[in-house]
Amino acid sequence: MGMKISAVIIAYNEEDRLPDALASLEGVADEIVVIDSYSNDRTVEIAHSAGAKVWQNRFEDYGRQKNFAMKKAGCEWILNIDADERVSPELKRAVSELKEKGAQGNIAAFAIKRKTFYLGRWIRHSGWYPDRKVRLFRKSVASWQGRIHERLTVNGDVADLAGDILHFTYRDIGDHVRRLERYSTFLAEEIVKAGKNCLSLRLLLLPPVTFLRHFLWKLGFLDGFPGLVIATVQSWGTALKYLKAIDLKRRQRG
Repeated sequence: MGMKISAVIIAYNEEDRLPDALASLEGVADEIVVIDSYSNDRTVEIAHSAGAKVWQNRFEDYGRQKNFAMKKAGCEWILNIDADERVSPELKRAVSELKEKGAQGNIAAFAIKRKTFYLGRWIRHSGWYPDRKVRLFRKSVASWQGRIHERLTVNGDVADLAGDILHFTYRDIGDHVRRLERYSTFLAEEIVKAGKNCLSLRLLLLPPVTFLRHFLWKLGFLDGFPGLVIATVQSWGTALKYLKAIDLKRRQRG
């Protein structure tokens, strides 16, 4: 028994990257749903012109926005991609075969490798690959959790699917730094909410550990200069979230 698939994308000011994401879904999706966070560029116009169903919803956090998007999908099976991602030809073939045969047994979701293009090259190490993400799933048994770095919880078995999601991430180093700076505020709030202690010790120890994990343990040095940048910026992001958590805790104490 085959399956029908809704491709779902959440977007904000993605007029430059959304067209390629939409084009990569041809032959894969039975419908495309785009949830826009009130963009002030041509994102909505581009989505409409590609035949997508478009809703606008105020962004609160990633988990809530993706759950909202899931409710708007008309098919039981959902393929979630971001506006800066593409479906690779190999993944397209795997999804097409799956649509013909249907999912077997108690399989409720599929994990897909994500390959990232950063600073002019494909990253094959640094903790960024294979970076399996559960992105194809039955909406009736799944939900998104988390304000940032959201994760999908699924009631059922998860199988691997061949092919890659191609991720055209940060536009440059500055974009990478700005994005981590923004994310660090969310993460600091989560750290304080979770009641973590010894924040100053974590600030001292975890940034260098983060650098070593990405650059040495995850073989980031094999990715050349981009691998060095990834390790360095991730280390800085770790330091920043603990600095913000310490500051937030101090302000809460008065």
